[in-house]
Amino acid sequence: MSLVDPIGQLFLRLEGRNQPMHVAGLQVCDVPAGAGPDYVRNLVARMRDITDVQPPFNQRLRMRLGTAFWTPDTAMDMDYHVRHLALPEPGAIRDLLALVSMLHGALLDRSRPLWETTVIEGVTGNRFAVYTKFHHAMMDGVSAMRLIGRYLNDTPDADTLYVPWHAPRTPRKPRRGGLVRSLAAGAKQIHGLPGVAHALGINRQDAKYDGDYTGPAEAPACMLNKAISGSRRVAAQGYDMARIRRVATAHDVTINDVVLAMCATALRHYLLDNDALPHKPLIALVPVSLHGKDSEAGNRVAVIYANLATHIADPAERLHTIARSVDYWKRRYKRLSSDQIMTFTGALSAAAGLNLLSGLWPTKQAFNVVISNIPGPKEARYFGDAPMQGMYPVSIVLDGQALNISLVSYDDSLEFGLIACRQSLPSMQNLLRYLDDALNELGAPATEAPSAT
Repeated sequence: MSLVDPIGQLFLRLEGRNQPMHVAGLQVCDVPAGAGPDYVRNLVARMRDITDVQPPFNQRLRMRLGTAFWTPDTAMDMDYHVRHLALPEPGAIRDLLALVSMLHGALLDRSRPLWETTVIEGVTGNRFAVYTKFHHAMMDGVSAMRLIGRYLNDTPDADTLYVPWHAPRTPRKPRRGGLVRSLAAGAKQIHGLPGVAHALGINRQDAKYDGDYTGPAEAPACMLNKAISGSRRVAAQGYDMARIRRVATAHDVTINDVVLAMCATALRHYLLDNDALPHKPLIALVPVSLHGKDSEAGNRVAVIYANLATHIADPAERLHTIARSVDYWKRRYKRLSSDQIMTFTGALSAAAGLNLLSGLWPTKQAFNVVISNIPGPKEARYFGDAPMQGMYPVSIVLDGQALNISLVSYDDSLEFGLIACRQSLPSMQNLLRYLDDALNELGAPATEAPSAT
């Protein structure tokens, strides 16, 4: 048995019927030219025949004294973990997303390994989709993207089929034993504590005197921060990376700054539609990966708090306000090691985490929305011999956090995956149109319609 990491323990404790704590990926692929009518059925059979399941997909939970451990599962049922569904004709995209919304609202079975893959055929345009969900305690989004990069093919190859639970292994350097590694990690944390304490002291000063500082507990009350039900709505769409680069170059900001500005503009328009725009700016929690080159699974994430400047009407001014807010945290983190950053953000966000767990202060918001930007494959990929046309992240929502915006780069496109509580946020899919409007407002009109999924 191995102990579930501390962040994984937190995800397990946060989970409830209205608050599943799994994340997912949705890949949309073309049926290869010349393939027969049974192509998808045969593909599913091949996937189920791959029974050499690798960690962490062969691990299930075991609880000891209220603490979660991973233990190998010796009775894997591949028919359970790999499902096959079909959309009714004509297989409209809205039907695909409605199905994914329903699947994403269902809890994973904790008596089994915490993952499921569903292959969905009959998508319009002679396509099929692969929806894979796994518990956030298993791995974070960056680990998942690295895994996808390993099991998808660089070229179409009908004879080579990899799957998430059996992907080519990346060579790794030999590591010291678990006890030695734990002692070394503990020593590094103790050695770094003075730097963390100093950083927390600077943080208190900056909160008073630095106009670009954005921290927890500064978020306004907002309709995005309602209690949630178990119902979900998923929306997804891709945007041309060239348009985003044009905006970044024209305004001398980063791609990530433009992405946050797109989200801010979309949220501003959506809240204005609902007569619910706060006078103070919305605050986004933006996860930052601290994974090294050799790390594959688990959760290793810090966060920054970004001012989305939704109270500012001018798009360019909004963009530059966001850029300054993000740059503040970049400057702060350059002075700290990755372990210090983890400790620092844990201390900084402790009250927010306690509030999420306990609900003691339901009117206090540390942030209004989570926005995650994960790097993905830069070139086209294939699932076996099937060209992958799009890949979309599907994350989690929480009580008091009814919307999550996640995105991944793929083949010179930026693929947005939005998820919300359907009862708390009506017509959430309108945000997709507003994301496109944001690029238009910043001077990058589309040459063709965004790629809808």
